[in-house]
Amino acid sequence: MSTYVYGIAASSHPALPDGMGGVGDPARPVRILKEGDLAAIVSDAPEGLRPKRKDLLAHQNVLAEAGSAGCVLPMRFGSVAPDDGAVTGVLTERAEHYKERLTALDGRIEYNIKANHVEEAVLHQVMAESPEIRALAEANRKTGGGSYEDKLRLGEMVAAAVKAKEAEDALALQRALEPDAEAVGVGPESTGWLANVSFLVDRRSAENFLAAVERARKDLPHLEVRVNGPLPPYSFVEPGPTEPAGSTVGGADTGAG
Repeated sequence: MSTYVYGIAASSHPALPDGMGGVGDPARPVRILKEGDLAAIVSDAPEGLRPKRKDLLAHQNVLAEAGSAGCVLPMRFGSVAPDDGAVTGVLTERAEHYKERLTALDGRIEYNIKANHVEEAVLHQVMAESPEIRALAEANRKTGGGSYEDKLRLGEMVAAAVKAKEAEDALALQRALEPDAEAVGVGPESTGWLANVSFLVDRRSAENFLAAVERARKDLPHLEVRVNGPLPPYSFVEPGPTEPAGSTVGGADTGAG
């Protein structure tokens, strides 16, 4: 039977509560596979697993319980290996990598920051910063809206200016938060957000990081900034333990919401 992997810890990591359940219906019992200095937190993998809310929460709950007792390298939802032997084989093969990551991520948490423009505010800012756009908008207004070509030109100019502001504001937001983080991971661009960035933060400095977020909101009032966290440091574990061994299912991300 395939093996579902929740995370990786040191073999000395405290045991999980007896009878703890994981993904699946009924919930599959969570167990520990040890190999040398490392341990994988696993269960049997249900057939046809999909990223349903119940299973996403089960995955998160296992990691929360394990993480409360010590450092765990969290795997994203849907990490599946062919069997237990494949998991322990990867623990052996990548032992130095995982031990280094456990040391580096001990006491660290992740905050995922997403941002988009407040439409009315950014349009006002674009107009204020571009004499050319203001002049064309005023000329169109005086002629009852302008010709089709003038309207099209104005729309294209505004769209290009807003696009440029997206890149500028994403960089400004990241630079405002970087000083209070230990590492930064930029997410894929095709997310519908102008910024999608994960920050690795020392748990003891979390208040400083959140204060930096509030300062950025005040300094960049034309941005809608959303904070997701604290999270297990999903974005700073790669590559996952099952990647060299084989398959994954679902692919949903429990971390970056």
